[in-house]
Amino acid sequence: MSVGDAITAEQIADAVTAGDQAPASPEVAAYALQLADDSLILAQRLGWWISRAPEMEEDIALGNIALDILGHARFLYTYAGTAWGRTEDELAYFRDEEEFRSTRLVEHPGQDFGHAIARQLIFSYYAAELYTRLSASTDPVLAAVADKAVKEVAYHVDHATQWLLRLGLGTDESHARIQDALNIMWPYKDELFADTSAALAAEKAQPGSTVTASAMKDAVDDRLAAAVRAAGLQVPEITAAAFFDAPREGGFSEYRGYILAEMQPLARRHPGATW
Repeated sequence: MSVGDAITAEQIADAVTAGDQAPASPEVAAYALQLADDSLILAQRLGWWISRAPEMEEDIALGNIALDILGHARFLYTYAGTAWGRTEDELAYFRDEEEFRSTRLVEHPGQDFGHAIARQLIFSYYAAELYTRLSASTDPVLAAVADKAVKEVAYHVDHATQWLLRLGLGTDESHARIQDALNIMWPYKDELFADTSAALAAEKAQPGSTVTASAMKDAVDDRLAAAVRAAGLQVPEITAAAFFDAPREGGFSEYRGYILAEMQPLARRHPGATW
């Protein structure tokens, strides 16, 4: 499977089954899983805005972004599952909250539109840098997934940036609310750049397969700061949130259980069902 291939989650599974692509190693699978968890949870959060966005066009835009991000999760879950003989649905719907490795940023409810845009701004700039670097991965499936994702994330970056400008340079009310939203989301940003045990193990087992998250931080921070200033806003000078546990090592926000309680019941009530 080459970087240029147009892939689907099904093609990843079929390639492994046919022997055309080796299964993921357990170490690379664990790394892919943490990226997939971020994408799945964020897609679920964005889906909440359908019918609730401030204008109809935004219902559609956020829904399409959620579908893009859900697609990234599907690719990554499918590939991770090849290491353990588990399907994407089993990984998404049949793990408990302590088994997920999503960051607290994507778990935040973001039920004020400004909060949703601030969260999306931070995550989109991070994802753009992540997938750009991951497209050079020595793992051919991760490279192919990233090569596809980076094209979609370019729109996500533009969408979040345009809303940041619209709100920051709009009325006094919109300016104040988007600044407040940035201040609320900013402390969760640095968890995205933690070098987790899964990433370190994958890099040791398969050098060049992963992206060193901490090495991306300065580049992403610089781009975010430029966007925030262009919108006439202040870059938050707020200490990163402190947690009692290491990032992505089993700890989670109080919101994760509620997300899974909304997302998983149908699959758990009817295991193995297809539609």
